[in-house]
Amino acid sequence: MHFRQLLLACGLFAGAAAPVHAQAPFDASRIKVSWEVVENNHQGKAQFLSAFTLVNNSKVPFPAQGWQLYFNFVRSIKPGPFAGGVTATHVNGDLYKLAPIAAGKGIAPGDSLRIEIVADAWAVNFTDAPDGLYLVWDKEPAKGYRMNPLEVRPSTQPKQYLRFPGDKTALTTAADVFEQNKDIKDMPVAQLPAVFPTPQEVIPGTGTYTLQPGLHISAAPTFAKEAAYLAGEMNTLFGTTPAIGEGNGIALQQDASLAKEAYTLTITTDGIVIKAADAAGVFYGIQTLKSILPANSWATKQKAISIAAMQVKDAPRYGYRAFMLDVSRNFHSKQDVLRLLEVMSLYKLNIFHFHLTDDEGWRIEIPSLPELTQVGGRRGHTLDEKESLIPSYGSGPEVNDPAGSGFFTKQDFLEILKYATDRHITVIPEIETPGHARAAVKAMEARYAKFQAQGKTAEATQYLLSDLQDKSEYHSVQNWNDNVINVALPSVYTFLDKVVEELQAYYKEAGAPLEYVHMGGDEVPAGVWQKSPVVQDLMQKDKSIKNTDDLWYYYYSKVYDLLKARGLKQYGWEEMGMRKTSIGGKPHNIPNPQFSNNEFMVDVWNNVMGGGAEDLPYRLANANYKVVLSGVSNLYFDMAYMKSFEEPGFYWGGFVDIDKPFYFIPEDYYKNSKVDALGNRLNPAIFQGKDKLTAYGAENIVGVQGLLWSETVKNSDRMEYMILPKLFGLAERAWAKNPEWATEKDSARSEELYGKAWNTFVNVVGKKELVRLDHYNGGYNYRIPTPGLKLTNGSVAANIQLPGFTIRYTTDGKEPNGKSKVYTGPVADKGTLKFKAFDTRGRSSRTATTVNPLRAQTLSTDGIKK
Repeated sequence: MHFRQLLLACGLFAGAAAPVHAQAPFDASRIKVSWEVVENNHQGKAQFLSAFTLVNNSKVPFPAQGWQLYFNFVRSIKPGPFAGGVTATHVNGDLYKLAPIAAGKGIAPGDSLRIEIVADAWAVNFTDAPDGLYLVWDKEPAKGYRMNPLEVRPSTQPKQYLRFPGDKTALTTAADVFEQNKDIKDMPVAQLPAVFPTPQEVIPGTGTYTLQPGLHISAAPTFAKEAAYLAGEMNTLFGTTPAIGEGNGIALQQDASLAKEAYTLTITTDGIVIKAADAAGVFYGIQTLKSILPANSWATKQKAISIAAMQVKDAPRYGYRAFMLDVSRNFHSKQDVLRLLEVMSLYKLNIFHFHLTDDEGWRIEIPSLPELTQVGGRRGHTLDEKESLIPSYGSGPEVNDPAGSGFFTKQDFLEILKYATDRHITVIPEIETPGHARAAVKAMEARYAKFQAQGKTAEATQYLLSDLQDKSEYHSVQNWNDNVINVALPSVYTFLDKVVEELQAYYKEAGAPLEYVHMGGDEVPAGVWQKSPVVQDLMQKDKSIKNTDDLWYYYYSKVYDLLKARGLKQYGWEEMGMRKTSIGGKPHNIPNPQFSNNEFMVDVWNNVMGGGAEDLPYRLANANYKVVLSGVSNLYFDMAYMKSFEEPGFYWGGFVDIDKPFYFIPEDYYKNSKVDALGNRLNPAIFQGKDKLTAYGAENIVGVQGLLWSETVKNSDRMEYMILPKLFGLAERAWAKNPEWATEKDSARSEELYGKAWNTFVNVVGKKELVRLDHYNGGYNYRIPTPGLKLTNGSVAANIQLPGFTIRYTTDGKEPNGKSKVYTGPVADKGTLKFKAFDTRGRSSRTATTVNPLRAQTLSTDGIKK
């Protein structure tokens, strides 16, 4: 649960007992460990100093020698030696270990040991902290002993949270939040739009129609599944299932004149009619009907629901409205996926990009290659990775950790496919290659070792993905040194064809469509393949391969042919469509003309504002690649909501709150980009000389995609917290037509129109959609925004980003709860005031705190009251 993770970060569970292992030289549960950032920009470099403090709570000394402390850390650690008498060793990926030097002193009972480490870059929030600590004793090297959860001490000083001297963005304060929210006006629910996402046209009618038990659903034969789905939804609302057949109520009718996915919804005093040319259109008409219902309709069983007469005419802006979920870095269960699919369908998203494989996990059963999940689907302490992968992202030493280990069985995957298909969501599987492939590489090496030991060389090498004589040296972005498939091996293509064959069989059995297979393609590191004998042999045989860069085009040409032979199309990350060349002797990437006419579809992710590649999506679309806009700057939902120590998530591409996907203009996002990756006000000059989207290129923008990478997302509550409410901005941009503020030429008028649209949007989200999600499908763990506070003339005013929540406060320094005073206006009470926002279920936001002083005080420049 996200709340539990937050408590762990604050150290409230630091004393929880871990299993006692009698054979160990010391009981690991008796060591309490905390960690803190000492300073960023350590020694004036792009590195930071942090410190572990180990406290011995036992009655016996902690040994000076004979141990190693393992942990995962998303920053590269210097080797040391460090203060505290230890050295650091990089194991692989994000796994490190500390070991005592010869002069180590151990820890006496009741005493502590402080260990300082230096790592690259910087740290800002609690998810930057080390994770998954465990001890390994030298006399028992194959066993890891999990330690108590780490206490992460908050960073409160500028040297702890400013990344470097030019970092102008401090931690977001309650006053900052108040300023951000100051122009948001409360709107009555009756004045809000009836339907979300915004339809093309809504024409008000006269009177009302009452939904109630006993109504009938009549449907054209081609819409039988949708009629059954609607009957199930009515049963959820009323507790009885309506009859399907002739009679008064809701009619699902076919209208061949409507476009794909388009529909009309007509509500009169006599009943409801939904018309569409295809089943998807009828389904979206049903979702619109649900959107029109009062938001609290799902809280309890209803006796009757009256809705206003109206006509809705609607069709989506894009045919590709996607969400990507990574289940590799940390695993998410079938139930998590089904809950995500349900909320996607409610807001008319129709593509589920399923990131099933990566360096840290292979998550889909391939029956003919059981090692993929037996080895590649599990993580735990291991010396040889023959039975599991090493720990990543804090998964710890045991292979039963639910975030580190897990996969979808054939039956799981079939259920997901059927569930998605029933909701008109296409599932696109991703098999990451040739980089980000370590789970598969190691699984096939384990398979090789098994069959070699049996003397079965042909079976051992049949699906091998690595040249065992390769001496190439490289490090991926995630610090792996052995995570890339060797594309010169014929067995690689045997492997890929087998995986695709079995995936196709799954889709056929489930009756689910499969047109594209996503084959990865991103972040292959420099240095790969350069010292591979197999590669050298291939280059001798194939003179078109002049260097290792050319292997890229060799590989994806073969993958394209492999997929085409199975009637499938190729899809991948942007790098798949790029070609390395040079300008004036300097490396340069251009859209690869070799693949541009092959219906390649690419996710373009690297449009970091201020990073230099802001125009990459448009360059590829102009070059005839089918482009799915997947940019980190607006659409990576694993980015933290704001710069706050308590706010989880990464931030290398910027902070992504609900506004970033909302103000994204797909075909001209230069116009409305507001801040760079560091949170500084964006200088429009960065777009000078950048390619703009041509009319021809615009036809190649197939849609938009939100993405959740799971490095910092270990459980279902955190997953939903990161996705919601950001998903609403994505849904609006994917479905609704281009808004007026996006096309308005006058900048002042555009800003005025945007302000009105934003105000309406946040009211719809806070007062309707999140109230709906409090109970819909069992309720969702969306993020509740923290109140903003402003101290003026001796009173504290509060506001909130999403109107509709109840703000409660205390004046005695205690945490607000469901019985605390309700905020209705500025509070003049003195002392420490704490505010929280509450939803209809009693869940609350983080606390916003301020001090309303008893007398006027001034602060010196060092922050000390005088």
